[in-house]
Amino acid sequence: MSKRPFICLFVLFLLLGLSLSFPPNGIGVEPGAGKKKITARPDRGKAKPERPASEKPAPADKTQGKGAASESSPGEVNAKAAILMEVSTGTVLYEQNADELIEPASFTKILSLYLIFEALQRGNIQIQDEVYISDLAWRTKGSKMFVSVNSRVPLEELLKGIAVVSGNDGCVAAAEHLSGSVEAFVDNMNRKAKQLGMDRSRFLNPHGLPAEGQITTARDMATLGAAYIRQFPQALGFHSMKEYTYNNITQYNRNHLLNKDPTVDGLKTGFVAAAGYHLAGTAQREGMRLLAVVMGAETPRIREREAMKLLNFGFRYYTMVHPFQEGQPVTTIQIWKGEKDEIGLYPAEKAAFIVPRTQKNKLRWEVHTTKDVVAPIKINEALGEVVFYVSDQPKRTVALVSQEDVNQAGWFKRTWQTLLQIHKLDWRWFAGITGGIGLVLIVAFLISNRRQTFRRSR
Repeated sequence: MSKRPFICLFVLFLLLGLSLSFPPNGIGVEPGAGKKKITARPDRGKAKPERPASEKPAPADKTQGKGAASESSPGEVNAKAAILMEVSTGTVLYEQNADELIEPASFTKILSLYLIFEALQRGNIQIQDEVYISDLAWRTKGSKMFVSVNSRVPLEELLKGIAVVSGNDGCVAAAEHLSGSVEAFVDNMNRKAKQLGMDRSRFLNPHGLPAEGQITTARDMATLGAAYIRQFPQALGFHSMKEYTYNNITQYNRNHLLNKDPTVDGLKTGFVAAAGYHLAGTAQREGMRLLAVVMGAETPRIREREAMKLLNFGFRYYTMVHPFQEGQPVTTIQIWKGEKDEIGLYPAEKAAFIVPRTQKNKLRWEVHTTKDVVAPIKINEALGEVVFYVSDQPKRTVALVSQEDVNQAGWFKRTWQTLLQIHKLDWRWFAGITGGIGLVLIVAFLISNRRQTFRRSR
């Protein structure tokens, strides 16, 4: 009998032996291989005492702050609702009844100003525009900047009148100039509120005079205020003005925190009888900006005291850590079959982090990156992440993205790098498939050989 079947059997058993001796590994050479699998790397960091303090976009930890004062709380705020937020990250440091529905009063003007500055940014209007003052604007009640009916006022003056002296007449004039009518402007206000995540707010006019159904929360106002400051920091130049004169009438900013603390540079006050006195105060110290929102205080003095208490608490007990140098990649990864062999990964958002000062040295982070990244790579493609830990508890994750496109390399480089990755082949998988094919061939050979032997014996 032929020896070839025995040779085939020997090869089969050899392949099966190889399948048991090699560990399973992904080959990782097809386009996009491994991009969705995030694998931990040994890149770890720890906040050191000499590191500068930190930064952010996205909400992180909340510190509930109700009750008696302690190192983790400023104590109960003497108002209907309050919240303290770090502006650049949206981190809530304290809250009290932050989701209670309450009338916004002149806080409404922050949203009106947001739309005005947004239109200026887009070039839809110009700050030198001469804005017509209609009879409707002139007759608006409440706080005024005292514009004259049928006159034209530079938009810049209206911005000052709205931000500094809370001019309701200026609000209506700006709304008509921007959207053609107050109704259209209010529609845009509510649309923008939804975009910003102010899900519990509804606005019925651009100035905040009482209107049934016009409602908000302290959390929504903090969300708006933080977004407003981040998007239009130049607006604080108007909000920090302590007085404003128009038509030979001088009025003073009702945010008296501007006179009490040099680090305070905004933001807005408000009052309606049904809700009480509101104050959104913002200050920046040591590179960290906080926003304190107090709503429904009984007097102007109480709202100022409580807002200042929140700001001082935040700056005293929290700090911001900047773990990575701005503009520099957090790490680099190898690219297969690309025009470039490696690419730097950058935080998709500001990778700053707010921590209690007592836990600053307990902050660490781990860098996780994808394995076997194969070109092409698109700009802003997520290829890893940074996980921040405080006392070994994960607190925040920031995606790592590319900041450039990487096209596929030429045919020769792609072929050569495929050969270089042959060591990643899963030999158990390969040997199993090959062994199966070999077994089928041997059975077929034996059957064929048996038939030939039977024919010869006849």
